[in-house]
Amino acid sequence: MNILYLHGLDSSLSKEKRSVLEKFGSVFAPHLDYREDPNSIESIMRLIADKEYNVVIGSSMGGFAAYYIADAIQRPSLLFNPALAERSVFQEIPNFNNPLSNLKHFVLGAKDETIDPKSTLNFLADSLDKNDYNIKIRQDLQHRIPIEIFKEEVKAFFKKLCL
Repeated sequence: MNILYLHGLDSSLSKEKRSVLEKFGSVFAPHLDYREDPNSIESIMRLIADKEYNVVIGSSMGGFAAYYIADAIQRPSLLFNPALAERSVFQEIPNFNNPLSNLKHFVLGAKDETIDPKSTLNFLADSLDKNDYNIKIRQDLQHRIPIEIFKEEVKAFFKKLCL
């Protein structure tokens, strides 16, 4: 299985989280500079054009990008606190003209003060009829994803895919 992981703003995939993901497949986690590249989604699409990915996982700004890339390549996605309703840096949203029908699994932190989970839920409400959403709101989660929660949610996501 090939996993595309997209990190958040000014972030990267930690060794511990990479190790968790590698239990499920081969991981590609490109370094992204969302501040300097307002077309990061299209840039990522060019980076992944020569390989097929089975799932897309992203956190925060990477969750924003993963939301649209998963639609473009028609793959399931796991999105941690995605920056869907608003972002601190401008990003173009390309129109891929694909139907929005793949599984999107969201993990939202009820205590997230960086990305308001209520804004995310309002954003998602506008497309409830177009997607298969699984939304989990964690009362114990802020914006950053501790390794134990990451392990738990990644395992649940892959288990759901295998059913």
